[in-house]
Amino acid sequence: MKFSASILVIVCSLLSTAAPAVNAQSQDQAAQESYIRLHYVKQEHMVPMRDGTLLHTAIFTPRDTTQSWPILMKRTPYSCAPYGIEKFPSSLGPSEHFVRAGYIFVNQDVRGRFLSEGKFEQVTPHVTDKKTASDVDESSDTYDTIEWLLKNVQGHNGRVGMYGISYPGFYCSAGMIDAHPALIAVSPQAPVGDWYFDDFLHHGAFFLAHAYRWLNGNAHERTGPGIDRPVPFTLPSTDGYKLFLDAGTISEINRRYLRNSVPFWNDMMAHPNRDEFWEKRNILPHLQNVAPSVMVVTGWYDAEDLYGSFKTYQAIEKLNPEVSNVLVVGPWIHGGWSSTEGDRLGQVHFGSKTAAFYREEIELPFFERHLKQKDVPPAAEATVFETGSGVWRTFDRWPPAEVRKSQLFLAKNGALTSDPPEPDAADDGHDEYRSDPAKPVPYTQEITPRMTVEYMVEDQRFAGRRPDVLVYQTDVLTEDLVMAGPLQANLWVSTTGTDADFVVKLIDVQPEGTDSAKLPDAQIMVRSEVLRGRFRNSYMVPEPFVPGKPAQIRLELLDVMHRFKKGHRVMVQIQSSWFPLIDRNPQTFVPNIYLANPADFQPATHRIWRTRDLLSHIEFGQLP
Repeated sequence: MKFSASILVIVCSLLSTAAPAVNAQSQDQAAQESYIRLHYVKQEHMVPMRDGTLLHTAIFTPRDTTQSWPILMKRTPYSCAPYGIEKFPSSLGPSEHFVRAGYIFVNQDVRGRFLSEGKFEQVTPHVTDKKTASDVDESSDTYDTIEWLLKNVQGHNGRVGMYGISYPGFYCSAGMIDAHPALIAVSPQAPVGDWYFDDFLHHGAFFLAHAYRWLNGNAHERTGPGIDRPVPFTLPSTDGYKLFLDAGTISEINRRYLRNSVPFWNDMMAHPNRDEFWEKRNILPHLQNVAPSVMVVTGWYDAEDLYGSFKTYQAIEKLNPEVSNVLVVGPWIHGGWSSTEGDRLGQVHFGSKTAAFYREEIELPFFERHLKQKDVPPAAEATVFETGSGVWRTFDRWPPAEVRKSQLFLAKNGALTSDPPEPDAADDGHDEYRSDPAKPVPYTQEITPRMTVEYMVEDQRFAGRRPDVLVYQTDVLTEDLVMAGPLQANLWVSTTGTDADFVVKLIDVQPEGTDSAKLPDAQIMVRSEVLRGRFRNSYMVPEPFVPGKPAQIRLELLDVMHRFKKGHRVMVQIQSSWFPLIDRNPQTFVPNIYLANPADFQPATHRIWRTRDLLSHIEFGQLP
């Protein structure tokens, strides 16, 4: 193959600009690994649990023995690599600051993962009444590990902390239940809370793109202890919209692309409703007798575990009123506070390096205060970043005490108003659209088989221009509007079918020349969520729609802290597909939606009602 001179110039230019960045990153990692190797001693142990199971545990102790150090622990299903006492990682602890501050770092493979013994269970159910040594869970494994560390590790100060993001965040939550007396401070970050609403399921709707990628990479059954990661199956194309649509059904996706080899996928398919299988994986009701100091961390743009974060904070507040429990929310993607600078997401800019600020000014001081008893000011009850304006704000409670309940109502001609609609004989009181499962609304403009992190702030004009998406917006705002706290959509809907999904998106319509969106009239998504209509009254007992009969939909969109600036508009978009982020609803009621046949997928016309008797609106907290 011959290349033109111009192509060669372009290729060489790309290589010359990319290589220095890659080399600089490798050099930084090598320098960090060298620092850890020089300043820490590594040990590896198989730590016994009360039932005799041994858990692989890596321990890094400071070489400085002139003082005692607190223990900071992470329990993970994602591997404690690199394995071997002669091999050192390029990072330890929550951020780069902790290695130099000095801690005893403990990383542990949880039960049934990598070099640990035992059987792994997804989101291990909590055992409330432990009667025998065989009654084990993540709470007991954490307790037993801490007890062993205190007796077998030299140089500690008797104080233990835990941290973890996502799945390790869940192990933080589970590990601080009936906490060991030495467990002083815990930071669950983006923790799984209830897997019927986190990650793969949102109000009964299946997050197909995310579930496929994560389960394919992390949930293959292991044959025994080992250090190798499972090799995921490779999709034949990056066009996820076409791949999953052409497959036709969830069963066929499983057969073609997962080869029926992922046990938890099959478990999910057997439990479409919120039955005991899901209920026992809800850690939230068990968050009692937790560690004395807790810091829950999450990001406004966490596409995976935003539900778990807010519900974990709320559960601790309710069940442990005496505990110091604080909340930190920044403008971050899932784990972005640890892995990015936090200055931008997609085309949205936040005005500062928010994640770097958090790591140095919030996270490190939290552990230094509680584990080293340093004279550091306590964190505010709620430290949250106000999107839309780019400023940090602190409150003595969350939601803020000063918010007042406000509403925006869907009105005729695509209006969104602060007052309920007036009776109008010339208005039929509804808007409608035809939803066709054969042509679902894409969730992103990007060609990808994955759930992208940028979708949460993506410009929504590509969707709003479709005939199967309803659009409502306010007039141009004459003053700033600040939404803070829980956001909920209340819709009255009807359909010609017997089942339907309803997706609601809250959008900031930005005029030309704004800082965060350089395109005129960009429709930047602020929050979005979906409800599988069959679960509108109960997640345990699904029920079909009666064709043509209005029914109420109540959809929690979780919390926001966003400033809609003067000159902007507030927009709401409503649609019934969001592909392949969520699987397609056949719009024909079937007992198990995952077992729907191709013939079950039928077009239907959906109506959104907006009369005095059938008020469709969104509810939110408004800050003065």
